[in-house]
Amino acid sequence: MLLQDIGWSSFFESQLSAGPAGVPGRVASANHGRFLVWTETDGEGTGEVDASVTGTLRKSGALWPAVGDWVVLRPDAPVIDRVLNRQTRLSRKQPEREVREQVLAANIDVLFIVSGLDRDYNPRRIERFLVMANESGARPVVLLNKADLAPKLDLDLDEIVAGVQQMSVNLTVLPISARSDDNLSALPAQLARGQTAALIGSSGVGKSTILNRLLGDERQRTTEVRASDSRGRHTTTTRQLFRMPGGWLLMDLPGLREVQLWANPDQASTNTTAGGSNLEASFDDIQALAQNCRFRDCTHTAEPGCAVTSAAIDPARLANYQKMQKELAHLERKTNPRSAKEIRAKWNAIEKSVRSHPKRDQS
Repeated sequence: MLLQDIGWSSFFESQLSAGPAGVPGRVASANHGRFLVWTETDGEGTGEVDASVTGTLRKSGALWPAVGDWVVLRPDAPVIDRVLNRQTRLSRKQPEREVREQVLAANIDVLFIVSGLDRDYNPRRIERFLVMANESGARPVVLLNKADLAPKLDLDLDEIVAGVQQMSVNLTVLPISARSDDNLSALPAQLARGQTAALIGSSGVGKSTILNRLLGDERQRTTEVRASDSRGRHTTTTRQLFRMPGGWLLMDLPGLREVQLWANPDQASTNTTAGGSNLEASFDDIQALAQNCRFRDCTHTAEPGCAVTSAAIDPARLANYQKMQKELAHLERKTNPRSAKEIRAKWNAIEKSVRSHPKRDQS
């Protein structure tokens, strides 16, 4: 196994000389402070190392290894000495009151957003996953799984695909059926050799079934969803990389009950609104219309001359956009106190403008 086969590139190569010499490897799985690391083989070694982290790394507050990370092992021991800077990073806010980042996956090229066409289908959740993908730097591809159920559920599959494609420019949307293998061959075509993808979605959408079908092996345990609400149980409990036929890599992420956004504070502080550029990239139709609003700081709620509210934008999509905008602004205030005063002043001015220009009754 060569490093290039598992994602190694000049981006990581250039970082090796910045610290103590060691053996580069990629984190394939993590479990309670123990890490399975893939390394290059010379025909004699196994290419897999069960490693821990150094005490220095544990105490330093430096990058903590996540699945997909490239790390440097000590030459003489199975210990992770440092974590190389990430090319991409898929994160969410930790699902608790404390404002903390949870890194779900590192160094992925494509994020497969899986939504079941049964009762799991939720356009608002897909929009939220698209914001996460744009924030991470990975290219999103939406997989509409269980497409074989569309006739039974009386769904217009073409209309659903077209609706999701309109969420973002050049978005790839693939209707598939993991159970019957319909269109699964389209997934490997999204990646080149050595590239990495991750599967993300709610429990029960079929992520593990997709992985097993692509591998041609029942590697991940699966269970049936509840008939009452199409919900599934968490059968995948750990993040793990798999080498796929064709030379690419796939990570199966546990199902997410909460999809709370996270924005890189350093990047967000350069935008008007926290995570602004990535939020707008996921709602480019709203952003294009907003250029024609009468007020530059229009909130698209009650201002006169708003090009967004006067257009045929789905009210639920607009409400979701505004909800995430406020969520990211709140996150910015918590993670970047220096900009909190500026953001507060901006929103005070917006609220004052709204009060001064109440929306007229159109009836």
